Amino acid sequence: MPFLLETKKLSKVYRETVGALEILKNVDFKLNKGCIAVLTGASGSGKSTFLNIVGALDKPTGGSIFFEGRELSKFSRSEINVFHRKNLGFMFQFHHLLSEFTAFENVLMPARIDKRDEGESRKMAFELLDAVGLSARLTHLPRELSGGERQRVALARALMNRPSLIIADEPSGNLDEKNAQMLKSLILDLNKRYNQAFLIATHDMDLAEIATHRWIVAHGFITN
Repeated sequence: MPFLLETKKLSKVYRETVGALEILKNVDFKLNKGCIAVLTGASGSGKSTFLNIVGALDKPTGGSIFFEGRELSKFSRSEINVFHRKNLGFMFQFHHLLSEFTAFENVLMPARIDKRDEGESRKMAFELLDAVGLSARLTHLPRELSGGERQRVALARALMNRPSLIIADEPSGNLDEKNAQMLKSLILDLNKRYNQAFLIATHDMDLAEIATHRWIVAHGFITN
């Protein structure tokens, strides 16, 4: 059985006027279904770059990326769009909620974009908001929610289309200790409930404790 996500000799080089800046160097990485992988390392070490590349938001300079055995570099642009909608959920340090839509509508949005059944999607959106403790905040706009609540809405939205993998870049970065602990517990609970894999980049060593596999990013290399 293929890995959920695998990279082989992955590299990323930025060309600058003074020369080349090598961010990732021949990275070999493997992630199984249902696992939680956490990347730790100093700022600028390449964590976010790696997430953007394996999430097909950026292209590598060299090497290969496989998702369930399929090589992403061979996907067309339309196939990448479908891949994003059906296989990946994204969570970032800043929640990126749509300000004019309610919490419920924000969570529902990925299913509407993917043109899923409206009734089933609404049921799923309510289930997810209930799972993150926000069933009483369905009609609230983002500005009416606390920072921790907005991040929980973002987590529910990332899970909406039942993706195989949630990619999270510093998800607790803007949260206080109480809300960071709540997010940690939620990720563990939702991982067990839905058997979805998480790939998380973080400076938060407490959040890193939930990892089934921990990887260290330094000087362009990723090691476990």
